[in-house]
Amino acid sequence: MARSFQNYLGDLRESRVWQSIFRSGSGPSNLHRSQAIQQNLYLHLFSVKSRRSSLAIGVTWYLGTLSMVTFLILVATGIPLMLYYHPSVPQAYADMKDLQFAVSAGLFLRNLHRWSAHAMVLLVFAHMFRVFYRGAYRPPREFNWVIGVMLLLVTLFLSYTGYLLPWDQLAFWAITVGSNIMSAVPLLGPKIRFLTLGGNTVNANALLRFYVLHCVILPLAGGMLVGIHFWRIRKDGGLYSGKSGDESQPQVSQPHE
Repeated sequence: MARSFQNYLGDLRESRVWQSIFRSGSGPSNLHRSQAIQQNLYLHLFSVKSRRSSLAIGVTWYLGTLSMVTFLILVATGIPLMLYYHPSVPQAYADMKDLQFAVSAGLFLRNLHRWSAHAMVLLVFAHMFRVFYRGAYRPPREFNWVIGVMLLLVTLFLSYTGYLLPWDQLAFWAITVGSNIMSAVPLLGPKIRFLTLGGNTVNANALLRFYVLHCVILPLAGGMLVGIHFWRIRKDGGLYSGKSGDESQPQVSQPHE
């Protein structure tokens, strides 16, 4: 008689390979459940104690999770795009055309990267409005609200710096207008504009600086801030449901077998 999938899955969980990776299974006590979460790389991202009401989809709509998913898609598509792109004035526009017409799956990668960037901006804004509407910025979560605002700024700067990389007329004039707005900042405006562009005009220096910002500095900053953001959610007792009196009723999560 053929063995069922559950039997094979049970044998896998009893094997030394599985137990060497997942060292503690869930048990009847809160201590066992806490250990199962803390010793699992994926589950360790979540709070040990959660409120049942905060897990309903209508509370968060998973906007933060979806924002993180789009960020990962941007990283996954951005790395292969970097292999075919040169941040130099003679080649940048030609490389974009090669991605569109010559590189295998290049158009798909570029469009997936572009639409994921649009989706990330919309999701981050929606996440911020949801947090504000629910009052999840209130103590003791005010520090995480500040981290979230910083992540919003990183998201906007990622979109802005990526806008110049195709090096076409639309990108050139958009960055020109944006950099002129920077110069209107009191006292430091002209210096900020000069530092951002690497000169007084949008040229090769600006393209190289925007490339480094877009591909290295801002993604690293975003990744570190996301780590702090998740850590603060864990330390603040998980997701905020917004229900009166619910903040004092967390329960230890039960990992699935």
